[in-house]
Amino acid sequence: MTNKENTSSVDVTARLTQFIHDCQWDAVPEKVRHEAKRSLLNYFSVALSACFDPTIERAAQVLGRFSSAQQATVIGRGQRLDMLTAAALNTMASNVFDFDDTHIPTIIHPTAPVAPAVFALAETQRLSGIELLLGFILGVEAECRIGNAVSPGHYARGWHITSTCGVFGSAMATGKLLGLSAQQLVWAMGSASAQASGLVETLGTMAKSVSMGNAARNGMLSALLAQQDFDGPARPLEGVRGFLNVTADSPDCLSIVSELGSRWELLNNTYKPFPCGVVLNPVIEACLGLAKSPVLLKQGLDAIVRIELVGHPLLRQRTDRPNITTGRESQVSAQHAVAVALTRGRAGLAEFSDEAVSDPALRDLGRRVCFVEDASFAVEAATVKLHFESGEILCVEVDIARGARAKPLTDQDLENKVRTLCEYGGSGCHPEPLIDAVWTMDRASDVGQLMRLVAGQTQK
Repeated sequence: MTNKENTSSVDVTARLTQFIHDCQWDAVPEKVRHEAKRSLLNYFSVALSACFDPTIERAAQVLGRFSSAQQATVIGRGQRLDMLTAAALNTMASNVFDFDDTHIPTIIHPTAPVAPAVFALAETQRLSGIELLLGFILGVEAECRIGNAVSPGHYARGWHITSTCGVFGSAMATGKLLGLSAQQLVWAMGSASAQASGLVETLGTMAKSVSMGNAARNGMLSALLAQQDFDGPARPLEGVRGFLNVTADSPDCLSIVSELGSRWELLNNTYKPFPCGVVLNPVIEACLGLAKSPVLLKQGLDAIVRIELVGHPLLRQRTDRPNITTGRESQVSAQHAVAVALTRGRAGLAEFSDEAVSDPALRDLGRRVCFVEDASFAVEAATVKLHFESGEILCVEVDIARGARAKPLTDQDLENKVRTLCEYGGSGCHPEPLIDAVWTMDRASDVGQLMRLVAGQTQK
């Protein structure tokens, strides 16, 4: 029996959608509820940081031409558009700096395609904070479980997994909030499967934002169509030519439905201390430590002949990007990340900007980076070795990077991230009321009102 026959013999879609339909707030553990708030706090911080980034400016200019309503807030910009377009732009903004959350082990950025959809909907129909949180949690559950089923081969084949799986998360979150029947949720899955797309080749360019925005927008559209009984295939996930079999060689369909209601994928979510690909976190942490070393201060950067990065194979596969020319590319370039962290002793948004990339000294230092792949390393671990002309070697090992599941950012860290990124984005929004509103949103009777706190103002 072939793998595809095995896969199609399990009613994955029906079981997952029935769970989403039936699940109620009292079935969600408190720690999952709290993690949802942490995810949303991080979401607002990163979306506010990028609200006037050129990617968002250009996308808003084009998409805004076709918006027929002023239903929902475009975060930080003092602008309202139809809810589908607002959701797309807010998804783009939350991901454009690659500072958003990361689900382990899939490397999906789970909040980006789901949170903008549920908040856009909350501005068009009255929803309580509990209703929105439940929809958000279940949307994340769907996208990450589907991501588990196609990993790791899906990403290796070139699919951008947040975009491809995010459309299902948006569809299921929106469908739950619309009160769709189990059958309608299946149909929403079908329409979402027809729009699941995104390519790794686009990383480091504005084009990545297209599939990210589409994940939120098209997921919402799928649910809205299903609400009108717009039908679809019975098995859009596990069918012989369904999403799982088309986009992965050996999909693990049972992982989608195993332990539903007792194992929650949101608890595998992590948050970044640096605005770059998650595999760079341990490298940057090591380099920031090395930058303070008396040995380096004495020898000087010019005395370094080789910078050796030892880590999981994904480190080289995703970040071996020399000769970059834009800040967007720098977010996934080990050469830049290493050079800027060693040189400036910082790794914030300013260090991953177009201006930073144009520094010839950073490019020169980045050319000395080389990779050593070691499959025994976890993704959140790395060793950085500086080799000097004198023959001396300076080494720092990071077993668990800050921000990893075993070393998570604290609630206070996330609050500080909101304060820092809110100021960076120039929206004019005030962080303290937003922080308070997110932590208490389960008590809100009309959670759409929260968006007033992040509306911002048109940049002059």
